[in-house]
Amino acid sequence: MISPLPDTLIRPLVQAALAEDLGRAGDITSEACIPADARFSAVFAARKPGVVAGLDCARLAILELDSTAQFTALVADGDALAPGTVLATVQANARALLSAERVALNLLGRLSGVASLTRLYADAVAGTKARIVDTRKTTPLLRALEKYAVRCGGGVNHRYGLDDAILIKDNHVAACGSVGEAIRRARAFAGHLTKVEVEVDGLHQLGEALTERPDVIMLDNFSLEDLRVAVARVAGAVVLEASGGVNLETVRAIAETGVDVISVGALTHSAAVLDIGLDEA
Repeated sequence: MISPLPDTLIRPLVQAALAEDLGRAGDITSEACIPADARFSAVFAARKPGVVAGLDCARLAILELDSTAQFTALVADGDALAPGTVLATVQANARALLSAERVALNLLGRLSGVASLTRLYADAVAGTKARIVDTRKTTPLLRALEKYAVRCGGGVNHRYGLDDAILIKDNHVAACGSVGEAIRRARAFAGHLTKVEVEVDGLHQLGEALTERPDVIMLDNFSLEDLRVAVARVAGAVVLEASGGVNLETVRAIAETGVDVISVGALTHSAAVLDIGLDEA
């Protein structure tokens, strides 16, 4: 079971999204059409197959506008959905529920889309040792939510930001002058708990990187043959991460080369929103 994110992390994001939607005058449509004390019962239901993530976002969006609302989840984040699956039931003040509807569905659909795409990648490499990981190519300010959705889909998180691991990319190497020099500087700077990863763009840089023994070597846009050569040459001395040119058609072959990790930016930058609706109960 996926450990849920704390409400204290989710709530400010939900509040900001509601403030954006409600604008300067609030939901004037609901105010015009619906009596102030009217109640409404509804269900969140999947219209397409996928994997659910973000139920707490929907719950908090509704509770923010009606603290007395009753939100009952019938599935858990990470569960597979068939079309028609009811995710949750809700009873709330009608104005509040309809005002929160779009924010709730936007976040729930977005995160479920990320989880659903991640599950496809995770299933594609099943039986190999490779793990699917995300990147920092996330929606600004929604990184914690989207990386949580990756976990719901069976993926693993890469670093969260610039401050929790050292990742030496090609431009860092260019600025330092060489792969080896960049790793040496990183090792001198890093604390004992900080991991160091370096990106190499060909086998010609692999030996130099391996000599300096970083924790992880990223093999960027390597061919399948070069990935196999790298795996044999490294022989488990460091973690090998494959990156670049990864899609659902190529990921299985990449995994079968023996790499440890496959990073996929598409998990968060290209996931389609899962179609989920709010329907009257």
